[in-house]
Amino acid sequence: MSEPLLRLDAIDVFYGDIQVLYGLSLEVREGEIVTLLGSNGAGKTTTLRAISGIRPPRAGDIHFRGKSLVGLPAAARAELGIALVPEGRDLWGQLTVRENLDLGAYHPRVRANAARNLERVFTMFPRLSERSGQLAGSLSGGEQQMCAIGRALMTEPTLLMLDEPSLGLAPILVDQVMRTVSDLHAEGITVLLVEQNLRKALEVAERGTVIETGRVRLEGTSAELSANPEIRTAYLGI
Repeated sequence: MSEPLLRLDAIDVFYGDIQVLYGLSLEVREGEIVTLLGSNGAGKTTTLRAISGIRPPRAGDIHFRGKSLVGLPAAARAELGIALVPEGRDLWGQLTVRENLDLGAYHPRVRANAARNLERVFTMFPRLSERSGQLAGSLSGGEQQMCAIGRALMTEPTLLMLDEPSLGLAPILVDQVMRTVSDLHAEGITVLLVEQNLRKALEVAERGTVIETGRVRLEGTSAELSANPEIRTAYLGI
């Protein structure tokens, strides 16, 4: 079997003296949508931060395309094609939509393609084109999420990580975000999804990993996890 696009090997991650991830391992193969499931505080966001370089592990290793990311700063990981859409969007609220998107094309690898990528983002999210001169902080929640995803797409990601993209959105906008995730996957982008709406996450993902208190609790296909009585009771309320 070929090398996975992303592999986490027994990583330990701390915030100060507090350990959050304990020997966590998982794999994401190229072309997959994989979802991380678990309750609040389980370590899902920390896992994404470890991959992106924001919170490097103290032990273990992270491989991307077969090469270790240990010691590589976050900016260099973005250069490799790893993009994170963080929880809460983290837009520059006093900059315009266009300026936020342009900052996504900061790295030399993608700067030459900025105009083409901007057109792609505006085609995917026409509302951003309409709001391009508006301050990002004045956008609605749904528009901010579009802008955050668009900013990530400006980096031409191979691996797109989304942390709670439906958080705080109306149901109709949640459906739109999930359709966008599916559309990006259809274009060939590999997706690692953390999502509070577990039903929606399991609908779009092929596989899932359940994390509890910083450790992998269960893994399986979305169908297997959806049918698992423990998951249905604990996370789906069935």
